[in-house]
Amino acid sequence: MPIRGPRTLLATIALATTLTLTACDPAAEAEAPPASPASSATVSAPASSTSPAASGKRTLAEAATAGGLTKATGAGAVSDVPVDPGEMRDGMHLVVADYNHAGQTSGRRILFIGVDNVPEDPNKRREHLWRGLIDYALQNGSTGTPTTAKPYEPGPFGGSLECLSLPESANATDVICGWSDTTTAAVALFPRTTPDDAARLFAAMRADLEH
Repeated sequence: MPIRGPRTLLATIALATTLTLTACDPAAEAEAPPASPASSATVSAPASSTSPAASGKRTLAEAATAGGLTKATGAGAVSDVPVDPGEMRDGMHLVVADYNHAGQTSGRRILFIGVDNVPEDPNKRREHLWRGLIDYALQNGSTGTPTTAKPYEPGPFGGSLECLSLPESANATDVICGWSDTTTAAVALFPRTTPDDAARLFAAMRADLEH
């Protein structure tokens, strides 16, 4: 067995000590920390969002039932377009319908107006529909500014859904809601309700009216 000199022996001892400390050093193990539970948690989408389902082209169509409501038919049903929908181009569809709650036989209905294949920013088209519906609800007699619209969960189609109340209306509990996504824009007038309840119902109607 060869005899090592003092320097060689000291170097060997130092190397062995370094290797031992490195193997036990927590800092060395911390170079690749495991993923924390928070880093893999799912964050809820905000009320205004674009989900994968909203990224494609979507269309609107009349539905016999929407969100549990029944489309009104016959002499009492809406027969014209009470709100200017904006410029309509080839390939666009305009849906105008009013809906009754289950068992409703009289009273004011929920009025729905929507367009698809919108060529401009759908948010601008929704704004156009929204202003027209406010004028319709107030009978062109607006005397102030309606409350600020509040965002709500838009549902699986993503985009944006907002509602506002109309305190200046003769019917102070009326609510208007509107949605927009990548290709559609729609609004609805909900008589005698709250913005929270109207938003939930509008999202449910959307699931049946948008495809």
